Amino acid sequence: MKEFIKAFLSDKSIALLGFGREGRSTYKLIREVFPQKSITIIDENENVRLDADLILDQNLIFNTGKGCMESINDFDIAFKSPGIPSNSLPEKSSHVHLTSQTDIFLEYFGHQAIGITGTKGKSTTSSLIYHILKCAGKNALLVGNIGIPPFDCIDEIKPDSTIVMELSSHQLEFVTHAPHIAVLLNIFQEHLDHYNSYRDYQLAKLNIGKCQNRGDCFIYNEDNEALANLLNEFQPFETQMIPFSISPNPFTAVGLNDEMIWFKSDSETLKLYDTSAGQPLKGQHNLYNIMAAATSCFLRGVTIDEIGAGIRSFNGLEHRIELVGEYSGIIWYNDSIATIPEATIEAAKTLKDVDTLILGGFDRGIDYTILYPFLNGSGIRNLIFVGEAGKRINKEFALFGQKDLNFFEAADYNQVVQIASEKTQKGKICLLSPAAASYDMFKNFEDRGNSFKNLIYKH
Repeated sequence: MKEFIKAFLSDKSIALLGFGREGRSTYKLIREVFPQKSITIIDENENVRLDADLILDQNLIFNTGKGCMESINDFDIAFKSPGIPSNSLPEKSSHVHLTSQTDIFLEYFGHQAIGITGTKGKSTTSSLIYHILKCAGKNALLVGNIGIPPFDCIDEIKPDSTIVMELSSHQLEFVTHAPHIAVLLNIFQEHLDHYNSYRDYQLAKLNIGKCQNRGDCFIYNEDNEALANLLNEFQPFETQMIPFSISPNPFTAVGLNDEMIWFKSDSETLKLYDTSAGQPLKGQHNLYNIMAAATSCFLRGVTIDEIGAGIRSFNGLEHRIELVGEYSGIIWYNDSIATIPEATIEAAKTLKDVDTLILGGFDRGIDYTILYPFLNGSGIRNLIFVGEAGKRINKEFALFGQKDLNFFEAADYNQVVQIASEKTQKGKICLLSPAAASYDMFKNFEDRGNSFKNLIYKH
């Protein structure tokens, strides 16, 4: 791939938009291929100039501070990092080629890749696919939005490697290439602060299928309303379409009947996985994740027995309906990953015995209407609101007409845990599933979940 990069960039002027984890990874690879080539880093953060990895590089140019993105049209190639909102970029000229590490990687390695996207479930599904492949003895790598930039792993990739890629909407927005096996789990409202409209977010997700080639496989959830509407508008793709559903129709390729996940081809119907045999991933949303993972691995040559063994031995991920433990007679769960109301609803349905629910955080303008009727009929007694999103949910729910619920507002998570400890009935569940982003008080959802757990341990 380094020779490919060399040929692609040899006569181009280059800018890196953003210098976070992926921007740093792109810089390292380009600098390895071109030790003396001029590279410009464009980032609103002035402190990137002081980065220890950059100080000695005499062939770097910095364009930092407010308004720096206006200069992208001065370059032949601009590598956009996922953290740079598309609505912060100026109108692109016909001269500049706006690309990304993801697109360049997929152009070269896409034929070996399984790519997974979706508003919710992509980390769990990606990790489950990787786990099944490794348990089956396959040569597999896990990269992408999970926290490992693809360029960091190119020296490890062999011809028989399967590259499992978790892909965010930000990584997919400008791609022109796609993985050989693509999975689209669902689409809900999220990241509205990064896009001009919800439709722009949807179209970014859909690129994982639209950019595939004939002979590729597109696995998608036909039960998701937003996705079904998009596909009705944009079909047919050139790729092999493989819909999955827990309420299958005669044309569904992967379905669930009598607790059995089956795969239907032109010639036969195969039983992929018996969910009654037990699995650590609970809840209907995880049934979809399991169906997508089992199908992906089957298409990659994993046997049915190996798929079953991999699913049953998978332990799930931190911050995703994670049991923290029983403290002071209360059962505490951390579902900090839940940043939209649909995820919160699924978590509460899965656990069933929730007495106290913690809601709120950074307000991105998401529509919470779906949450209010659910909460009224859920049996949850206590709602603790935190952050600007919590304040809005509290206000809107009061106008909607809440029934027999106790409302509490907290200034921070110390107060959240204090209120929960006092108000949650012994033997029942306190659930952090906030239906909002974490960026008001925390670096990310992991930081929020870890802070919540630490406060419980200390309480």
